[in-house]
Amino acid sequence: MKIRVVVPLVILLIFSYLIFIFPFEIISSWLGRSTSLQETMISTAFVYLICLYYFRSKSSNKIIKFFVYEGLGIGTVSLFIVFLILIISLVFAVSESQKVFIFFIIFFPSVIFGFLNAKKVSVRKLKFSHAKIKNNFSFIFLSDIHIGSNNPKILNNLVSLINQQNPCFVLIGGDLIDSSSFKIEDLDEMKKINSPVYFVTGNHEYYIEDSQKHLNSFKKQNINILDNQSVTEEGINIIGLSDNLSKNDKIKKFESLFKSDCFNLLLVHQPSIWNSLKEKAHLTLSGHTHNGQIFPFNFIVKLQFPQIYGVYAYLKNYLYVSSGASTWGPKIRIGSKNEILNIELSSTS
Repeated sequence: MKIRVVVPLVILLIFSYLIFIFPFEIISSWLGRSTSLQETMISTAFVYLICLYYFRSKSSNKIIKFFVYEGLGIGTVSLFIVFLILIISLVFAVSESQKVFIFFIIFFPSVIFGFLNAKKVSVRKLKFSHAKIKNNFSFIFLSDIHIGSNNPKILNNLVSLINQQNPCFVLIGGDLIDSSSFKIEDLDEMKKINSPVYFVTGNHEYYIEDSQKHLNSFKKQNINILDNQSVTEEGINIIGLSDNLSKNDKIKKFESLFKSDCFNLLLVHQPSIWNSLKEKAHLTLSGHTHNGQIFPFNFIVKLQFPQIYGVYAYLKNYLYVSSGASTWGPKIRIGSKNEILNIELSSTS
């Protein structure tokens, strides 16, 4: 069996134990009940098989989805709090009952805050200027909405916020859809956007059964796919790269679509390609990272994506990595927020 097949399975097994089992074993021990090795192995195997089935089968079963996603969120919060208490107990004398008390005092407010925070969407305003920009105008950028695992009703608020900004156009940086339970009618709300909408695929679009069939239907929903294509809006060259391209193919495709006499805006889902294109791409817009979504995952995500969130500069060229307009998996956000970007471009000449 190839390493690239084995490694994800091993990682899933480790995460199944650490997130779903370990925190609650520790809490159980604080309450005076130890867990046997056999119990640990059986419970870990049970969780592992459910998670493996869900991700491999692309199941749309709501009960399994709720178990995997919300269990992931609650388990992550629990794991962090347990580790925090274990560290505290190394410095201070803390009884077992006090550990349990501290856990629940932190756990419930954190989870409640996380759920409430995940329902909010903020509008962040940014300004960039460049000599090659001919007109002053603004547009909307958003990414990672995840319709399918998220209820399509979240589009009601997003579309309303977009139209309130009165943008010249709208850019969507991938992961608009992500579940086999998705139906093209789930995007009906997108027809109400009063501006042209351009979209590039993210990794989750390709995890769906009949993904190309769904993508081919996007045009009916007021969504123009930039499938390794470019389009001109307000005098700038917007280059869209699909997420299923290799790094080298992305670089080649960008070079073929680049226009030296224009301001070039690159729309691409994952920000890691910026290091190879930052000398030419005047403004790159990406998502994918969710800024870790749940603290302290932002530290882990940053190991793979050093440009995890916000504005990054190289000379006079910029990258913006969005934390996403919604959540992936658990409906929890701690240490991050949902956002859409109102970006104003202006000329320096």
